[in-house]
Order: sequence, then C-alpha cells, then structure tokens
Amino acid sequence: MNANAYLPYEAEIIERRQESPSVFTLRLSFTDPAVHAAYRFAPGQFNMLYLPMVGEVPISIVSDPQDEHMLDHTIRAVGRVTKGLARLQAGDRVGVRGPFGRGWPLAQSEGQNIVLITGGLGCAPSVSVINYVLRRREQFGRLTIIQGVKHSDDLIWRQSYEQWSQLPDVHVYLAADVAGPGWPWREGRVTSLLDEARIDKFDSVAMLCGPEIMMRMTVEALLERGIPGDDIWLSMERSMQCAVGHCGHCQIGGNFVCRNGPVFPYPEVQPLLGKEGF
Repeated sequence: MNANAYLPYEAEIIERRQESPSVFTLRLSFTDPAVHAAYRFAPGQFNMLYLPMVGEVPISIVSDPQDEHMLDHTIRAVGRVTKGLARLQAGDRVGVRGPFGRGWPLAQSEGQNIVLITGGLGCAPSVSVINYVLRRREQFGRLTIIQGVKHSDDLIWRQSYEQWSQLPDVHVYLAADVAGPGWPWREGRVTSLLDEARIDKFDSVAMLCGPEIMMRMTVEALLERGIPGDDIWLSMERSMQCAVGHCGHCQIGGNFVCRNGPVFPYPEVQPLLGKEGF
C-alpha cells in the first residue's frame, strides 16, 4: 500500500476491548480516507504498529479483509511497546506500516476442510482464518477449531468459541493443561484433542500457530494420522523489527519470517523446526 515501506500511516483507535487481563484488541481506522480505501491485506499477514517516542511492534491482523471500515489487532501486553499500546483508548492515534509477509493459503484451500490448531495465547493469527471462512462459508468444507491453553483462565474469546460451536459444520475442541473450577472442556494437551476431532486426512488443510514446541508436537501427531506435510501450515514467531527483511533479526535458515512468512508450509521449515539456535 505504502510506496515507502518504512513510513507509517496515521490511524485512530475507534474501539478498545479488553479480552483478558493481559490481552486487548485495538480497532483502527486510517485517518486519511484515501489510505483506508486503498488498504488491502490477507489473513495471516501483520502490521507494524508504531507508538511515537516508544517504538513499534509486529501485530497480526484479526479482522476480515472485506471489512471496509475497521482494522482489528489483538495484542498481548508483554513488552515496552505493547504495554504502551495497552494504555491507549478510543480517540488516540498510532502509526501503521504494512501489511507485511505471507498469509494463510485460503484461496488454494477452497473446497477443503479447514483445521485450525492453536496453543497458548498466541492464537490471534487463527482468528483471521475463522472470520474469513465463516464469511465465505459455502467456499469451504468442515471448519474444525482446536485450541489449547496452559490454564483455563488463559482462554480468551470464550464467548466466541461457544458461538462458533453452534454454527453448522463448525466443530470446536478446547483443552487446558490445568483446568480451573467450572471448566467445561477437556483437560490435557492440545494434541489430546486430535483423535476426538477425527480429521479427514484426504481432504483437510491444517493451519497451526502457537509455541514452537507445541507446533512441532502437533505436526508429528498430524503426520502420524496421515496428513501430508504439504497440507500443514505454520505461523512462525520471531523478533521482527524492520518487517522488510533487512535487519536479519527474524531470520530462520535462509528465510526471513517477516518477508517469507510468517506463514510457512511445513516442508519449508521442517529442517529447522525446534532446532536450538533457530
């Protein structure tokens, strides 16, 4: 969108939602109507959100590409920039660079079953897929959503999961390593849900995001169940600082997560997945 990928555009916070004690969503709109009208992105891509005099940080886009009015980013307050963003309210303004990177293979997955498997609090990239598929329901087969968290209190969008589970041909499976009082779903690791989900190995595309060790274990379990490696996609997390493949902070082997990812087909990252130093 921007002829100069290093320069941010100004956006106003239209709405702020607190999803959990440490996770919040900022709904943005570009202040320049021409910029807002020209902006395009694909699910799985990210923006660099800039907070003046503090810094910038890569954040996944969770809204639907056809939402012409709003641009949503769900953020976990864990560092200097994200904690600064957490203090902002509706009416405040931030800078936005992007979109950057490779998104999920949704266009080539039309007609197939979509299996989303996420772990921990890093599930924002998967929400963009859910929004996309539900808005284009007739273009996809069964939607299976599998989410695991360390503690049941970590689950965000609980109401959304309950609503999604009531939709036709949408199946939701949730698990917590530690289940607190009143937890109605499974206790255990996210991989324990795979048998219950009964994934069709012949007609499914699996999309994973979360901690790298969780994704590695899940990929192994999917391969054992006959899912081809080419049908497994992973959203990788690395320290992305420039977003254009120049600084090298997000390099993984010969790839840069900001430019060649953050979404990768499993065969591209298989040699380095979980390897110390990468």
